[in-house]
Amino acid sequence: MRYIPFSIANFLNFFFLICFLLVWSPIGEKSVVALEPVPRSDTVIFDAYGRVANPFVFNWMVPGVTRSNGMHQSVWEPLFILNYETNQIEPWLGLSFVPNSDLNVWTLKIRKGIEWSDGQAYNADDIVFTINLLLKDQTQTLNEAANIQQWVKKVEKVDSLTVKFTLKRPNPRFQLDYFSVRVWGNVVILPQHVWENKDPFTFTNFDLNQDWPLGTGPYRLVKANENEFIYDRRDDWWGVSTGFSDLPQPKRLVWIVTGVEENRSLLAANSELDSVGGITLGAFEAISAMNPNMIAWKKKMPFVWLDPCPRQISLNHTVPPWDQAEMRHAISLIIDRRQIVEIAYEGTSFPSKSIFVAYPGMKPFLDAIPHLWIPETSDISSAQKIIEANGWKLSKDKKPFYKKEMNDGSVSTLSLNLQTEAAGIELRRVADVVVEQLRSAGILATNRAVEGATWNDNKAYGKFEGVVDWDACGSVNEPWLSMNRYTSQFHRPIGARSPGNNNFVRWKGKKADQYSKLVSEIGVLPLGSTNIEPLFIEAMQLFQEEQVVIPLNQAIMLIPFDTTYWIGWPSEKNNYIHPPMWWMSAHRVIHNLKKVKR
Repeated sequence: MRYIPFSIANFLNFFFLICFLLVWSPIGEKSVVALEPVPRSDTVIFDAYGRVANPFVFNWMVPGVTRSNGMHQSVWEPLFILNYETNQIEPWLGLSFVPNSDLNVWTLKIRKGIEWSDGQAYNADDIVFTINLLLKDQTQTLNEAANIQQWVKKVEKVDSLTVKFTLKRPNPRFQLDYFSVRVWGNVVILPQHVWENKDPFTFTNFDLNQDWPLGTGPYRLVKANENEFIYDRRDDWWGVSTGFSDLPQPKRLVWIVTGVEENRSLLAANSELDSVGGITLGAFEAISAMNPNMIAWKKKMPFVWLDPCPRQISLNHTVPPWDQAEMRHAISLIIDRRQIVEIAYEGTSFPSKSIFVAYPGMKPFLDAIPHLWIPETSDISSAQKIIEANGWKLSKDKKPFYKKEMNDGSVSTLSLNLQTEAAGIELRRVADVVVEQLRSAGILATNRAVEGATWNDNKAYGKFEGVVDWDACGSVNEPWLSMNRYTSQFHRPIGARSPGNNNFVRWKGKKADQYSKLVSEIGVLPLGSTNIEPLFIEAMQLFQEEQVVIPLNQAIMLIPFDTTYWIGWPSEKNNYIHPPMWWMSAHRVIHNLKKVKR
């Protein structure tokens, strides 16, 4: 029998809570003039994870600021979108992005007639301005600053619709990695006429009376608070007059913070949530029993979509004893990944062989390193030999844990605290299983769920022992992007923010430098080059010797949609785009939705 997180009886228990979530209006909300009523049948309601710490900051470059509660799905439009289903880079605001033969000069052409929501033209000046802001950030704390500075030497306007990027060295992936919504989002272009003379570190980019935050998309923000973001359709959207696209059918989009899985499940069961974030199999089955209009990516078991961000444990390389590679190896050996899949994912996922997603495009690289594949089951005996070789002894207590006499005469217990994101039940369930496995092997493990913004900041500043995360994410058809996240260029001391959360484990040393040199060599090679594989194998050998992170399992996502009011959602059968609605690629979905005729 599968685990069902709530029952019909629970529905009554949560009824008043649901009413509260639907009607409560926090004191700190801000909106334009009183909102016009929009029928439920013209409204799409999306699930948003975790309460926003400050809902009145829309400066996407400042770390910790949310983009995925509607802004980059409906207001901030991308230049291009990588379509996982076709493996093609689809144009949006951009028309083309072409390199020279040496791959060190890229020329971007954008559509004619694009306008910001205040009627000003969106053009090459805005793109040059945005990139220069990132290039000028000597602290590399602005989002994407480190990535852009790694590659871009200068950016120039050719004409109002054309921009030339001159790179420091060849990069065949430049368009794909930073301007094509490969995973979640990418560089967002700013309106120069608003941002000029503003401090990019402190500007909030929020004033609804001035239509800030501006965007080029067919919606504008009309209300914001910690629990709700409302966007109304702009009938003057540039896409209609230029022939790019018809207006999307939904008149209003709402993102509500649902909190724990029980809340979002009950809202979905009551058709008060059209798009649900990832939930467990048991919850989906319970929702479907109450609401037969619910669908998922797959029509049948296991219903799931394979997310490009495998789950892993990241240990802080500055915290003893996890600063020792062999001790990180011991943790990896203790973990039974099959058990994680069976318990935390109810058998719907599968163990990871490496840090990479098991997409077809990655198969040649995974097949090149079978000697480095992560074992699916545990080897506690080998792990304990490593631990004991490092001076730890298993106590004779009723619940024995490893202990060690320290240099000052004190006795330390071998312990590990894992942090997870509070709103993510998936990560919390994974952590629960891992904690039990570690405790059974003699390590006093605990886990702590923290709010998303705090969780991200703790990673960035090194305020953790270990985290369950997805931060090797990025590579979907070749390995460079995920590998680059752990290079020495991103190393920062504890207390300084890791750029873009890259190398937040703070891996350094001789092998880290060797690895980084190999990754740099891969980065300039053309896609498909036969020279990539030997460099890749050598680099991953170093990576695994150091056990930089601990891969766990592939990240399947069960993403339900309600067809009571809207159809046209992506699915395995209707696979025009991938299904995550918290990604910037959601623009494609919103434009594809059709109102159910009643």
